[in-house]
Amino acid sequence: MIEEISIQDLEKQNLDSYLLIDIRDRTVFALGHIDGAINIPQQILQEQVKTLPQDKMLVLCCRRGIISEEVAASLREKGLFAVNLIGGYAKWLQEKIERESTKEKAAEVEQGLRKKFHRTIFSRFAKAVVTYDLIQPNDKIAVCISGGKDSMLMAKLFQELQRHGKFPFSLAFLVMDPGYSPENRQIIESNAKLLQIPITIFETNIFESVYHVQNNPCYLCARMRRGHLYNRAKELGCNKIALGHHFDDVIETILMSMIYGGQVETMMPKLHSANFEGMQLIRPMYLIREDEIKHWCRYHDLRFIQCACRFTDTCTTCEPDGRTVSKRQKIKQLIAELAKENPQIEKNIFRSVENVNLNKIISYQLHREKHSFLDTYEN
Repeated sequence: MIEEISIQDLEKQNLDSYLLIDIRDRTVFALGHIDGAINIPQQILQEQVKTLPQDKMLVLCCRRGIISEEVAASLREKGLFAVNLIGGYAKWLQEKIERESTKEKAAEVEQGLRKKFHRTIFSRFAKAVVTYDLIQPNDKIAVCISGGKDSMLMAKLFQELQRHGKFPFSLAFLVMDPGYSPENRQIIESNAKLLQIPITIFETNIFESVYHVQNNPCYLCARMRRGHLYNRAKELGCNKIALGHHFDDVIETILMSMIYGGQVETMMPKLHSANFEGMQLIRPMYLIREDEIKHWCRYHDLRFIQCACRFTDTCTTCEPDGRTVSKRQKIKQLIAELAKENPQIEKNIFRSVENVNLNKIISYQLHREKHSFLDTYEN
């Protein structure tokens, strides 16, 4: 009995002869999965062994084929015909991208931004640029690409804006490799080729540096990545770096700051760099909803890397452990629940930091100086 199967050999099988089971958690599965796969998270799968078909080959899949190999072996011990998909979802995605026609797909995506997604995506991108004065003539902007859906879309939007904009500015599409797995690195490069984004890649060892840090490794990693991006962008002659944070990131940050940080603040649309003189950070996707980005991905059948962090890069996200849910994910779930009762909840959260009434604030900080309502109460 075979114990593993390649993607090529699986595609040769009769569809009725096997069942492709993705054992990652539901959230990750929803972000992207192999065509035809069903989702049964690992823990649930172990509980439902008796309900699995006895007359079919069970093909187990996870992110890279590591955890699924162990699960397939455990099912074989229970008498089932279970095999592991070699390389998992990451390898399938890499091969799928490589089979696409680059010029045709890029042209299709560009046409989509001009037509189908013009109102929901491109117009909101352009509105943020104008509203927050993000781009000036002759700027050179480092478009920072992580390889996920947000930054890849941002790159295409910048290309469109540059083609049809009212004044000249230049772009550098910058990819920092902080220690990606070979699979993730290849997916990023393949998607850039597919979408005709001329990326410049530079390497760092950030993942290695923070891997054994006990306290706040994610915060340290983010700070280090930001510093490397600023530094390389400045070397390339850029005066700005652009990050792909969207509307949902902004409102989640507002609630996270209140609930976990005990303060009212948000992710700003632009910032001066404190450590790199003359450099600014801009967020031109500030007004774009995440659901529209997901819709864009589905419509064009685009698949991007989901999380390239070293802490989840060995399929640990396949483990259905609720304790590992991030604070941001909890806030995202909270907002989704509130939106069921009030569809305006997301807009109201956003507007709350646009409509701050200082007459109804106990205290606030301005340029690190604290002010209290008592300062002017008697007047």
